Amino acid sequence: MPVKNAPTFAAVGSPYFGILLAAMAVIVILSNIGASKGVLFGPIVTDGGFFLFPFAYILGDVISEIYGFKVARKAILTTFVLSIFASLCYWVIIVLPGFTDDYGMAKQEALELALRSGSANCSCQPAGLPRRADHQFLDHGRLKARQGERKLWARLMGSSGVGEFVDTVIFCAIAAPVIGIVGFPMFANYVVVGFVYKTAVEFLFIPVTTWVIRWFKRNEPSYTASAAS
Repeated sequence: MPVKNAPTFAAVGSPYFGILLAAMAVIVILSNIGASKGVLFGPIVTDGGFFLFPFAYILGDVISEIYGFKVARKAILTTFVLSIFASLCYWVIIVLPGFTDDYGMAKQEALELALRSGSANCSCQPAGLPRRADHQFLDHGRLKARQGERKLWARLMGSSGVGEFVDTVIFCAIAAPVIGIVGFPMFANYVVVGFVYKTAVEFLFIPVTTWVIRWFKRNEPSYTASAAS
C-alpha cells in the first residue's frame, strides 16, 4: 500500500526527458550568446539574454518535480558541459583561416567580437553551478520529500530565491566587463534588475509551470506507473 503523500518520480527512459534536457541546453547556450549584448531600457541595465534565462530555471523546476533532484542535478551539469563545448567551438571558428578580402575581414572582426563575448559567458556559467543546483533543486527535492504531491506552488516558490541571487551575482560579475558595464552603480543596477526580473518571471509563470508539470504527470508513462504502485 503506498505511503500517504509519498513523493513520486518518473524514470528518464521516456522521450519526454530528452526533450526537456535538449530545450534546457539550447536555452542556456542561446542566453549566453544574447548576454554578450548590453541592453538599456531607460535607466534599467540588462543584457540580450534577459528574456531567456528564466525559462531555464522553469525547465529546471519541471525536471526536478517530475524526475527528482539527482536527475535534475545531472541535467544542469549536462547543460553547462555543453556550454563549455559551445565555447570551444566558438574558439575554433575564430581561429580558422577566413577570406582575406574586405568583406571577409569585416565578417571575421564581427565574429570575433560576438563569439568571444559569447564564449566568455559560456565559460563563466559553471562558476555558479554548484550553488545554483544545490539551492534550486535540493530545496525543491526536500520540499517534495516532505509534501509528496501536495503544495506544488510552495515548491516552485521556495526553490527560487537564494539560488537565483547567487547565480545572478556570479554571472553578472563576470559578464559585466564583457558587455561594457563600468562602475559600481551600473553593476548594482545590472545585478538587482537581473535578480528581480528572473524571480518575478518565475513567480508570474507559476500557473504555467504548474500546468506543464501536471501535464507531464498525466502523460509521462513511468510517472503514472510509479504513482499507481
